[in-house]
Amino acid sequence: MALHPQAKAFLDMLASSGAPPIEQLPLAEARAVRSEMIEAGGPEEPVAEVQNHTVPGPAGPIAVRVYRPAKSGTLPALVFFHGGGFVICNLDTHDRQCRVLANASGCAVISVAYRLAPEHKYPAAVDDAYAATKYVAEHAAEFGVDPNRIAVGGDSAGGNLATVVCLLSRDRGGPRLKFQLLIYPLVDFYDESPSMQQYSEGHFLTRAGMDWFRESYLPSREAGLEPSASPTNAKDFRQLPPAMIITAECDPLRDQGEAYGRKLQGAGVPVELKRYEGMIHPFFQFAAVLDTAKIAMKDAASALRKALGSATSAGVSL
Repeated sequence: MALHPQAKAFLDMLASSGAPPIEQLPLAEARAVRSEMIEAGGPEEPVAEVQNHTVPGPAGPIAVRVYRPAKSGTLPALVFFHGGGFVICNLDTHDRQCRVLANASGCAVISVAYRLAPEHKYPAAVDDAYAATKYVAEHAAEFGVDPNRIAVGGDSAGGNLATVVCLLSRDRGGPRLKFQLLIYPLVDFYDESPSMQQYSEGHFLTRAGMDWFRESYLPSREAGLEPSASPTNAKDFRQLPPAMIITAECDPLRDQGEAYGRKLQGAGVPVELKRYEGMIHPFFQFAAVLDTAKIAMKDAASALRKALGSATSAGVSL
């Protein structure tokens, strides 16, 4: 299938701007450009409660933003890691997606501001993601969430962190996670699959951009082969949480995300794998211009609701 007409129009609009590729910009400008695209995420949905907190991390406090679709009650939770190649993006760039997911799923969404590269190379982001998830699970009452109904999720680089947190949680004996929401996850830094070849130019995420992200994040090629960097290299996929994996047809990361889903299925892990035809990386963030993003967010919220259930308290049911 060809590019969806809305995706093509979006790419044409970006091309007509004449802006240089992100990898050719100074780091501060690259981060600013991505922040300027927040409006493409759609309107800012009201949420019952949004609060900024910090949690302890291995190198100092980690900022988190908590979105609650109900002020009272004990909610299931999604610990969310934003994408951006481990280099760009932040809590604000993904604010609108977190709002939609919180409202549509009935979950508290706890978005994590992990340390970014190149200032903080691998495994800094991994360490922060795991520490934040562990803290939420161990201090669930502070967030008004159920410690037995916690999911992790994220898009692209954030999807990578979600997969790695699941692996680490299993191997380190906790926290016990209920579900993983993986949105076009990066799971193999050295992927040479057909989609990586076919869509590496002209489809938003380019080979040159991916190389820049990888070189900014990884201290060495050897580090990039470790399962905590490229989780597809894990030796054992058993006893991991059930997953929903979202992929985009016209995305270089499509094949590796789907292959990861098959590895989970082969190890007996329930997986819902859904490819969105004609879509690009990172379509999930662009609901204002891509109607399919709205569909995907509803699908993701439905999967979370199915996996985690509804809020519980005296008289509260979402």
